[in-house]
Amino acid sequence: MKITDLHAQNDFKPFGPSKLLVHESEFMKVINFNFKAGQGLPVHHHDLEGELVICILEGDGHFLSADAKIPAKAGDTLVCPIATPHGVSATSDMRVLVTIAPPI
Repeated sequence: MKITDLHAQNDFKPFGPSKLLVHESEFMKVINFNFKAGQGLPVHHHDLEGELVICILEGDGHFLSADAKIPAKAGDTLVCPIATPHGVSATSDMRVLVTIAPPI
């Protein structure tokens, strides 16, 4: 069992998003991103099999796809194949937890 306090381990940075590798194993990877308003991850995809979970822990923004911008708030969770174009943008300071299985 492993417990990580994301608030104590990963805070917001003034110039660019902060990133914390929370967990990595042969089965999955868990990453905490903290975005200031206006920051995010552009739409991208990975040419391999697997799934992706993006969970908004705090703040507001958008889930991004190749052709949509979907409002996202704390508690909202996106699940999709990792080969599907995806991204996220923050309209306020936003904490995001990303799980990738299997890890890349």
